[in-house]
Amino acid sequence: MSEMGDAAIAGADNANTAPPLKDALIDAPILRTLLRLAWPNVIALSAGTCVVIAETSYIGRIGVEPLAAMALVFPFVILTLTMSGGAMGGGVASAIARALGSGDADRASTLASHALLIGFCFGLFFMVGMLIFGPALLEMLGGRGGVLVHAMAYTQVFFSGAVLPWLMNSMAGILRGTGNMKLPSMMILGAAVLQIICGGALGLGIGPIPQFGMRGVAAGALIAFSASIGVMSWYLFSGRAQVVPKIVGLQIQWEMLADILKVGVISCFSPLQSVLSISIFTHFLARFGTEVLAGFGIGSRLEFMLTSLAFSFGIASVPMVGMAIGAERIMRARKVALVAGVVSFVAVGVIATVIAIHPDIWVDIFTGDPGVRAAGRQYLSTAAPMYAFIGLAMSMYFSSQGAAKMLGPVLAQTARLAFIAGGGWWLVTRNATVADFFILAAASMVLLGVLSAGSVFLTRWGPKSGAVLAGPPVLSGVID
Repeated sequence: MSEMGDAAIAGADNANTAPPLKDALIDAPILRTLLRLAWPNVIALSAGTCVVIAETSYIGRIGVEPLAAMALVFPFVILTLTMSGGAMGGGVASAIARALGSGDADRASTLASHALLIGFCFGLFFMVGMLIFGPALLEMLGGRGGVLVHAMAYTQVFFSGAVLPWLMNSMAGILRGTGNMKLPSMMILGAAVLQIICGGALGLGIGPIPQFGMRGVAAGALIAFSASIGVMSWYLFSGRAQVVPKIVGLQIQWEMLADILKVGVISCFSPLQSVLSISIFTHFLARFGTEVLAGFGIGSRLEFMLTSLAFSFGIASVPMVGMAIGAERIMRARKVALVAGVVSFVAVGVIATVIAIHPDIWVDIFTGDPGVRAAGRQYLSTAAPMYAFIGLAMSMYFSSQGAAKMLGPVLAQTARLAFIAGGGWWLVTRNATVADFFILAAASMVLLGVLSAGSVFLTRWGPKSGAVLAGPPVLSGVID
């Protein structure tokens, strides 16, 4: 969206037919506007919190080995969701918004079709990759015996339908690009409820439904994704959105693909490195046994829940930063990034600190096993206060998407990855305790947050020297 300056030129050319709309994203108070855009996502992603709690809870009821298995599988599931949603989904939203901002609805519709094609191809890639290499990857992370069996059961079902989350998040990106924040949020809310019901029923077995275990939990997620795709497909192809994807007679245009991928691909390196960091750390922890691995899995679920909260504020900052950059309001763009970062840091930090002080609030939801409870409490007491820095990094990531300056946050993730890999190797050579590894995890979060924030405020934003905009940007749609 940082290229909305293109819309300014189009707006000047068409000034005699369509007067510019007053843009609240540029002129309204920053905090109030940020919260107005964020609240639908906050409510919807709160339902995602319920999924995290419910899913981990009924997996814990199946047994300790399935709980440890979920800790092994979780990084790959998160990679699928974050790359398809915040990363590539951000590239989709950016391209759609820039096309609509320039008044080219036909281009926006063509971009929407290419976005679905990208989502389908990436989904196939994840499906084939995990079905072929999944067993080796899970074993490499430390999966053994029953833990590996349960992990593979989940992987085989979930990644057989990997195309579904990619299509779902591609459609959500298209809608967000038109300024529609509410419908994707409603779909997240509805999918969460459906996933809890179906995943619990199929995983644990209710009434005449047999207990399918980890396969049932994975199937519940796919059912929920399918329902969301059905509703958003109806909305998009019925003409109710500002764009209608062109499927029949579509001619693939590389320029359209590049318009999406130039933001989306770079953005994808951040969640990829994040998941690599978690995977490497999981590998180090596997040497301490199933109970420690399961306890860490409970803690990482909390991290995912709270980064979803930061996502709500971060994704709201994308159009605000992008519009300000397009209007050459560089100071406002930086203020938006600062406000979003502070809000994310405080919101995540307060919740995480409370749970760090009283970890049983979270741990007891999922398991009664003494060993797992002890490991979960130890991890949360050490690492949870530092989750605030994860929230800060998440916000900086999305602000950078708005400014089309993604290199800094990606390199910050690279630094965290190297820190965990190098620090973990050093701890292994010193026969360190599990407490030392938990301290390493906490320190890596601080490093990520500080470097991400520093990269944003040290990177030059705005057009190149000598670039002149013809006038204020024009919006073709209304932000819901």
